Amino acid sequence: MTDTPARLLSLLSLLQTPREWPGSELAERLRVSARTIRRDIDRLRELGYPVEATLGSEGGYRLVAGAAMPPLVLDDEEAVAIAVGLRAGAGHAIEGVEEASVRALAKLEQVLPGRLRRRVGALQSATVAVTRGDGASVDPRTLTAIASAVAGPERLRFAYRARDGAATRRLVEPYRLVSTGSRWYLVAYDMEREDWRTFRVDRVSEPSATGARFVGRELPMDPVEFVRRGLRGGETYQVDVTFAGAVGELPEWVREFVEPGGPAGGGAGAGIQAGAGVRVRFESADAPEWLVARLALAGVPFSVHGPGVLVEAARALGARLTGAVGP
Repeated sequence: MTDTPARLLSLLSLLQTPREWPGSELAERLRVSARTIRRDIDRLRELGYPVEATLGSEGGYRLVAGAAMPPLVLDDEEAVAIAVGLRAGAGHAIEGVEEASVRALAKLEQVLPGRLRRRVGALQSATVAVTRGDGASVDPRTLTAIASAVAGPERLRFAYRARDGAATRRLVEPYRLVSTGSRWYLVAYDMEREDWRTFRVDRVSEPSATGARFVGRELPMDPVEFVRRGLRGGETYQVDVTFAGAVGELPEWVREFVEPGGPAGGGAGAGIQAGAGVRVRFESADAPEWLVARLALAGVPFSVHGPGVLVEAARALGARLTGAVGP
């Protein structure tokens, strides 16, 4: 392999496999001399890749963790596998990885060759995913188009279907994508209405970046809080729930309000260990019906102490489920 850039990429791809490579094996794989391998290793180090060498007659090399993750070199099968996995994580709002999935998917799909795009699309269309809650799935292509416009930043046009079914066309300055764990929302400044708006992404279609760059405006609050207030018409309430189990049995989103160092917004006394269970208090702007269903999906017995709207939502859900199985 006489082309140095191509050889360096091939060498980097081999080193990204988690094992130690003898210099002689690398030389044989790339069809160059051991001296060339040593020079190429030095070039990778100069580029910031932390390649570690071991001593000995044979000598060996491996890529170790550094201060920053270097660009990955993927073969076709790896790229397709990652793209399909990211689409699943992004399109169905899998909690904990949803926003990172969209960012990574936008970067990957931007550079995927056409042949691999077709393979990813074929696998995606042949796959049926099970979503949780009542969240609607989102076309990953819509998410990546929006994410790219947010990163631009670039003004975005799209068709939008309102709750009552009314169809409109919107021109916005996209600010942030927010996932609630069940749905995706776009926070954006609506150019025609001259105000900030929240859009459900599953109701967005035909997103198209206009090419017009803009200087970002300052949202008056945290985008997650902006979405939550919009879902509750600006209202929030204090949740008070006890789980009959240990902290380690609770889902991650609940543990955030229990363990020290949890995110801001939990309120005073956000996580309280209480007797045989764990009592959790936090502020929420979610619809009570959705929050009760989410608590039930935690898989741990729980009791709702308040507020009244949450107690009533729990009672209604329990009656509905009991009625579903008959006497």
